[in-house]
Amino acid sequence: MHRMHPFRQGTESSLTAPSGLKTQPASIPSFSKRIGLIGGSAPSPRHLRIAEEMGRRIAESGFTLVNGGLRGVMEASARGAKAGGGWVIGILPGKTALDANPFTDIAVPTGLGYLRNALVVLNSDVLVAIAGAYGTLSEIAYTQIYGRKVFGIETWDIPGVIPASSAQDAMDRINAFLRGQI
Repeated sequence: MHRMHPFRQGTESSLTAPSGLKTQPASIPSFSKRIGLIGGSAPSPRHLRIAEEMGRRIAESGFTLVNGGLRGVMEASARGAKAGGGWVIGILPGKTALDANPFTDIAVPTGLGYLRNALVVLNSDVLVAIAGAYGTLSEIAYTQIYGRKVFGIETWDIPGVIPASSAQDAMDRINAFLRGQI
């Protein structure tokens, strides 16, 4: 699919400002909390199912999903978010929006490689880590550096990661955190 800008097809309803610049579609809630989902690019089928469920739960809760925009848990969570009627922002390591998975609404190419992991964290109000390897570990480290809460499902068992037993448990904990109860 050919894309001329980082907004996906289906967002043709974007507004044109008096200056002629395109603005985001009016249906994206500017107040929406952004939930980051981090994890591996080559996960097990079980972790793909968990990621898809997590993405759906994020969307159904009215939040925007932020992830790395590529394959694995990123694509699975984005697919789930779209199924739940949500929006997906993918912060990409490469230089082109064409690298994004097909479920990403707003693709943000950075040209930064793994350094983009800090941007995923900084653009999330709270995060969920699902499985993952060293890229996920670096994102978890950034959550600690930048003071972001991170809940983990079958991921690194290290200080700072709050274990969650399932996507439902993680969503319950996220909601409690955002209400100031954690």
